[in-house]
Amino acid sequence: MPYKVFTPFIFLLLAFTSTAQNHSLDYFLPKDVSYNSEIPKPSKVLGFVPGDWHISHDKLVQYMYTLAEASDRIQIENRGFTYEKRPLILLTVSSQKNLARLDEIKRNRQVLTDSQLNKADFDNLPVVVNQGFSVHGNEPSGANAAVVLAYYLAAAEGKSIENLLNQTVILLDPSFNPDGIQRFAHWTNSNRSTNVNPDPRDREFDETWPGGRTNHYWFDLNRDWLPIQLPESQARIKTFYEWRPNILTDHHEMGSNSTFFFQPGIPQRTNPLTPQLNQDLTEKIGNFHASALDSIGSLYYSKESFDDFYYGKGSTFPDVNGSIGILFEQASSRGSAQETVNGILAFKFTIKNQFTTALSTLEAAQNLKNDILKLQDKFYHDALKETSKDYYVFAKETNPFLAKTLHKVLYQHQIETYHLANEIEIEGQEFKPLQSVVVPSRQAQAKLIKAMFKSRTSFKDSIFYDVSAWDFNHAFGVDFAKTKSLELGEKYNTVKPFKPKGLSKSSYAYAIRWSDFNAPQLAYKLQDKGLRLKVAQKPFELKGIKFSYGTLILHVANQKLDADQIYNLISGWSQNLGVEVRGLSTGLTSGINLGSPNMKALTQPKIALMVGDGIRSYDAGEVWHLLDARLEIPVTKLDTKNFRSRNLSKYSHLIIPSSYGRLLSESEIKELKSWVKQGGTIIGYRNTLKWLNNSGFINLEFKSDSLSAKNINFEDRSKLYGSRQIGGAIFEAKIDRTHPINFGYDRDKIALFRNTELFVKPHRLSYKNPIKYTENPLLSGYINDSNLKLLQDSVPFQTSGLGRGQVIVFTDNTNFRGFWLGSMRLLMNSIYFSNLM
Repeated sequence: MPYKVFTPFIFLLLAFTSTAQNHSLDYFLPKDVSYNSEIPKPSKVLGFVPGDWHISHDKLVQYMYTLAEASDRIQIENRGFTYEKRPLILLTVSSQKNLARLDEIKRNRQVLTDSQLNKADFDNLPVVVNQGFSVHGNEPSGANAAVVLAYYLAAAEGKSIENLLNQTVILLDPSFNPDGIQRFAHWTNSNRSTNVNPDPRDREFDETWPGGRTNHYWFDLNRDWLPIQLPESQARIKTFYEWRPNILTDHHEMGSNSTFFFQPGIPQRTNPLTPQLNQDLTEKIGNFHASALDSIGSLYYSKESFDDFYYGKGSTFPDVNGSIGILFEQASSRGSAQETVNGILAFKFTIKNQFTTALSTLEAAQNLKNDILKLQDKFYHDALKETSKDYYVFAKETNPFLAKTLHKVLYQHQIETYHLANEIEIEGQEFKPLQSVVVPSRQAQAKLIKAMFKSRTSFKDSIFYDVSAWDFNHAFGVDFAKTKSLELGEKYNTVKPFKPKGLSKSSYAYAIRWSDFNAPQLAYKLQDKGLRLKVAQKPFELKGIKFSYGTLILHVANQKLDADQIYNLISGWSQNLGVEVRGLSTGLTSGINLGSPNMKALTQPKIALMVGDGIRSYDAGEVWHLLDARLEIPVTKLDTKNFRSRNLSKYSHLIIPSSYGRLLSESEIKELKSWVKQGGTIIGYRNTLKWLNNSGFINLEFKSDSLSAKNINFEDRSKLYGSRQIGGAIFEAKIDRTHPINFGYDRDKIALFRNTELFVKPHRLSYKNPIKYTENPLLSGYINDSNLKLLQDSVPFQTSGLGRGQVIVFTDNTNFRGFWLGSMRLLMNSIYFSNLM
């Protein structure tokens, strides 16, 4: 579809003139509309017109509550809090009549998702539009535009706005990322000059690490719509399923030298589970955006960037739920105004574009209402019709926390799950009723289930904006199978945390099952009470019960606490954390005995995490979140800029996430080596491997392949380079369970997520390759043939002694996006068992 393009000259003129300060709210608003004078303008509460300063989240919340109090078109609610305890507010905007019957509207809309076709009275059903802004905090034009939009919806008068509100329910989420927007607003407002300086080299445009893009733990919230591991995501997903909106908009920013993008994205990169009708309607909605942007002289484009493949993004998640997700990408001023190749780009102009397309979305929703409602109706009908009658079954007997956590995700996505009626064996795997979860494929969420569990290795295109695979069974590391026939038990009505059997008191010792996800947390808590632990390097057995590699032993005698105190602590904590603990009455066990030399003392780790310039903040945040938020194990964040002044002697482990550039000076490297030689452990990830290798911490040999290009023209050169990237796929590795890095795993295979092109050759001594990619490693996702050949039989893990210390490295991210729970144990084993390696 050809879109009209406004002339660059006029755009430059408008952009340049827009740098003038002290503009009024009229700059944004449609000129042919009158406004209710009783509705407070933003400047009355904020003290400035949007665009003059960057709104902080606290001021945004203050204005929204003031607006809701003044307007009978708005209901406001707080759905929870971020990690930094900022409210996750939502405005529901509609006519008074609709607001008075919201529950009735929700009930009537259920006909759209009941798998029956054309039962809905589309004319009398309002269309629901969920408008969300600034999921990346340093893309602030969205959140600032939300303020203008909220005012417009509350204050505009006339037949046009009345008709819109009668036919539409608007869910206005003014800030998907409160912590990030607050962080960025503080930075840019603190560095803003009174006389706006558009020089891109000014400090205003160079925010400090980690920047305002992410949330408190440095997660990209726009990748968490599917995994929903974070409180911000959980709130918006709950809203989504409460309403199942017909359109969800996601307002972003991109590079300052860009223009404005709206979906659809590149057609051949659309997920095949997304119906063509979705893309057709997205394109029709695009006509409204084009017309609106033409009217204000903005440059824009569509279909040439981005894609609709990964369903974990805000603009794509709706597409697998019968809705339409729309991504907006506005060139970013990153401050008050900035020089660009298109002239001086003012912050207020970026806000105007976001506000304009927010209105064009509502106009499109109103004009295409019946078509959009029919899309949802048809989606759920076709999804059930096209799905075969299969059952997915998963469990994890030796680590129930994994299965329970995956089950919780499904429950939040309103996927129906059942108990297993009888014990069953599928493809050699046994599943027991009390521990298993059954997911029938034929249900309303059929397409979402397929999106979460279907492995895919063939694609129309070889370039992906995000990951090419995210199979949840691999991510959570559960035992998983698919079958055509089984007997269902009762339906799950809730998700209860795993509670192990009651612990019998022992006066001799307790055995702690290391395979349980929260075992490291239990170990740390016990050590914090001054209790000594040991780890079994070999299996043993007592009274028919088998204890595997990595089992922790807590002897009762000769401890700081007496037997009663120890029992009270370990019984309570093991129940709360879901860790299986057994009382042992004797040390005379089969296999090794409890006093064996193969029972090694376990030292409480003192962990440091390198952060700051040169460190990839996502990777650092995932480690911080795992240790701090999940396991409640203290971790000290050491900034690279002050690294030399930090005394490392108090730490046993230093985790260095993926890095870039020159990480440390020569003198700092020398000090770090000295610390390792004295007994410290470095754990390095991804690109840090090269730095550690080049700096002499470890000796690695990398596999590589020369680039060749045959029959590739100049125009397609980017496709060649893009196809050689592993943007995110899942691979199988074989593990040696006797090695401490793999303690706690009960299978000899593991699924690893990989998004790097680092290929390490195996060590010449086979026992030093406890994790090794198989000959046919691809489980799900895209990898080109040359990279696949390099990956085969390479190793994602290596470790080497340096003096009395240890250097441990991973080519892959074991903690990917906070939901790859199946491989997180590798990091914890690196921490707890490094002295055994």
